[in-house]
Amino acid sequence: MTTANLLGTSPLPRFFAVDDVAGEPLPAPGAGWGHTVRATVRSLSMMQKEAVVSSSASSRSWRLVSDEGDYLDGYDEAPPPLAFLSTGMVASYMDELLALAAMRGIDTKGIRLTLDNYYTMQGSALRGTMVAGADHPVLTAECPALAGNRSEAMSLLLGATGASPMHGLVSTSRSGSFALIHNGERIAQGEVGGQDDAVEPDSDARFEQLCPAPGAWEALLERGGPTPRTGEADSGPGSSLAETQDRRLHVRAVCTLRGDGLKEIQQSMFNPQGTMFRFLSDPDGQRAPGASAYVAAGIGFCFMTQLGRYAKITRRDLERYAIVQDIDFSQGGATGDTGHAGDASAPRTTVSIASSEDADFARQLLKMGEQTCFLHALCRTALKTRIRLA
Repeated sequence: MTTANLLGTSPLPRFFAVDDVAGEPLPAPGAGWGHTVRATVRSLSMMQKEAVVSSSASSRSWRLVSDEGDYLDGYDEAPPPLAFLSTGMVASYMDELLALAAMRGIDTKGIRLTLDNYYTMQGSALRGTMVAGADHPVLTAECPALAGNRSEAMSLLLGATGASPMHGLVSTSRSGSFALIHNGERIAQGEVGGQDDAVEPDSDARFEQLCPAPGAWEALLERGGPTPRTGEADSGPGSSLAETQDRRLHVRAVCTLRGDGLKEIQQSMFNPQGTMFRFLSDPDGQRAPGASAYVAAGIGFCFMTQLGRYAKITRRDLERYAIVQDIDFSQGGATGDTGHAGDASAPRTTVSIASSEDADFARQLLKMGEQTCFLHALCRTALKTRIRLA
């Protein structure tokens, strides 16, 4: 694996739209699901990743990139994986809240949602005992029109979080399934859950042919300064590469509305302390990625980070790795006017590894990647989004 700063030398915008990128239809969502989101992700260097995210509900795809800070010896050129999940999650809650408020005739002027996500990492990578965990998200809402009516505010917030497809991903324990390709050949996936289908990840050549659709895409992502240091920060350069760990991570995403209807999400990493990034989101997925695109990208990016991290800690060869990940999302209970709770499936992932190491290492790499992925931990843990009123 190269350690070059390829994002830093690239002339392309960090995020941009690509129209009809694949030229092939995505798999149709199963019965009861609204749409399928496919994230095809490849590693650019040790911690830099590139993804193309497509939805069966749209002809527009998005090229997104991710990096890590110095805590993982990254170059900090793009947001970390956990930022994407928090961004998509709070955007989804806001989508449903606005639709539900419109149905109830509630004024949402000045609405502001703050989502805090927490994760854990404990154990030894070399002993195979390192495991990621996810804790209950906390959603704090500020809405001037509801300041004097707590019961109406809580009803609106509970309805919005329940209507979001993220409700299914957060509240239900669902483990992902995998197919494994080692040096071009399908092999048994080992201890993790398997699946019948395997989708060979796109070649590097296809990624390198990506061109932005017409638009001012530089505005989709803005880099801020460092997240203010708090007492919970215990990270330092390379700290997340330690062989043995016992730590708690904290990511925050603050969502507000712009005058043009786009959602603006300010993301902060408190532990490990990282850089702040500002995202934009569009529920239609036309002017900016929608909530489900960010969620799918975050899960894929986080899993890819764990593959690279485990190979680095164990000092094993990992020449190239890439994934194709599919997730089904229901329509929103409010945005889709279904009146039902939102839902989302566990990820279905094909992992392709090129390495001089043997098949047993490939299976161990896959196992540890799933086991230490914070966002697969979120999927396999039944959690509850806790609501607070500011």
